[in-house]
Amino acid sequence: MRAPRAALICALPLLATVAGAELGGDAKAGEQVFRRCIACHQVGPDARHRTGPQLNDILGAPAASQGDYRYSPAMAKAGAEELIWTAEALNRFLASPRAYMPGTKMGFRGLAAPEDRADVIAYLASFSEGTAAPQAAGFALSPEVLALDGDAEYGAYLAAECTTCHQADGDNDGIPAIINMQQEAFVTAMHAYKQKHRANPAMQLIASRLGDEEIAALAAHFTTLGN
Repeated sequence: MRAPRAALICALPLLATVAGAELGGDAKAGEQVFRRCIACHQVGPDARHRTGPQLNDILGAPAASQGDYRYSPAMAKAGAEELIWTAEALNRFLASPRAYMPGTKMGFRGLAAPEDRADVIAYLASFSEGTAAPQAAGFALSPEVLALDGDAEYGAYLAAECTTCHQADGDNDGIPAIINMQQEAFVTAMHAYKQKHRANPAMQLIASRLGDEEIAALAAHFTTLGN
C-alpha cells in the first residue's frame, strides 16, 4: 500500500498560479542584472525593505501587497485596481517604470534590453512561490513526465490534510490558494523544486520525497478541487 504523504504536503507554502507567465530568461544572468537594483531592493532569505520593498514572492503577487511597506499612491492605486505582477506586467514595468505607472516613486529609468528584463524576471522567479509557468525560469520537463495521468482520488488521499492550510474554498489567508491550478504548471513547479532549480529549502525537501506519480496525482486533485 502506498504510504501517505499528506503531512508533508500540508507544509508546502505552495505556488499561486501566474497566468500567462513565460519566463524565457536566464536566472544566473539575471543575478548579475539585479546588481543594478540592489541599492533599493533586496531578495533572498534575509531580504528586507530598503528604499524599495523586498522582492521575495513578487511573481504572482498583487501590487502593493506588503502591508509593512509604504507604497506610493500610484502603486497603492494599482493594487486597489487588482494589478497582479505577472511576468508580462513586470516586463512592461521594468522597461520604463514611470511610463508604465505614472507617479511611481521608483526612480530607476528601466531596463532597455528585453533580454535583461527576461533574465532579471527569471532570477526573481527563483525566489517566488507564485511562479508556476510550464517552463519556470528556463526549467523544462520531459513530455513523458508531463503526460503522466494522475489519479485524482489518490491525490485527494495524499493531500487530505493540506486543505487545513490551503483552503478548499480558494481563500488566500496568508497561504497561496492552489485549487484549480493548471496541472502542467503544478507538476513543473514541483519538479523544479525537486531538482533544486527553484530556491526554497523546505519545498526542495518535501518535493524530493515525492515520486512522479504522486506529484501527478496531487496535480490532478488540485486541478479539479474547485470544480
